[in-house]
Amino acid sequence: MSEIVIAEVEQYALEHTSPPSELLASVAERTRSEFSERSGMMIGALGGRFLEILVFGMQARRILEIGTFTGYSSISMAAGMPAGGKIITCELDPAHIELARRHVAASPYSDRIEIREGPALETIATLDGPFDLVFIDADKGSYLDYYEATLPKLAPRGLLAIDNTLWSGQVLDESDQTPNTLAIRRFNDHVRSDSRVVCVQLTIRDGVTLVRLADPDDSR
Repeated sequence: MSEIVIAEVEQYALEHTSPPSELLASVAERTRSEFSERSGMMIGALGGRFLEILVFGMQARRILEIGTFTGYSSISMAAGMPAGGKIITCELDPAHIELARRHVAASPYSDRIEIREGPALETIATLDGPFDLVFIDADKGSYLDYYEATLPKLAPRGLLAIDNTLWSGQVLDESDQTPNTLAIRRFNDHVRSDSRVVCVQLTIRDGVTLVRLADPDDSR
């Protein structure tokens, strides 16, 4: 993943962010060891702490995550939840699930995190809302489908958080017509023009978009 923030600025931000727990440091190390070519999929220390504080501030009790990978983001969010909170996280890859289950079992939050194996859209169809937070970080070609499937299940004061929406800056390169870049552009344009929601795109790591349901009195 290419950096969209100056490397020195990114490093400064890391140095002035509370460091990950020993558990999360271990999760990151094991992920880089066992999935070296895919380790860039991991949310990372800045993204993980951002999610934790977002969950803490919202006091989110029901969270849906699409894309577990090896569990870093699930554990980060669980750390910010009140007692009795629940995360349902969806993952398709059995190898990812096997490592994520080990990480979750080693955490203090195993009672808060439930990993669902299989196509996420099929899992979503079986779930009742509302969810206080939905975090989408999975296959980019399905982002619009995940968005449309989860928006009706969002709590009135809930948030959708979608990762990788700046896609290493490739969204700006009109010569890039690769499927994932096109999918991210379509997704970003769709959300921005969706009158049902209010959104903000943040330049955290690879871009995170936050979405809430619009109120009738919102001025767009």
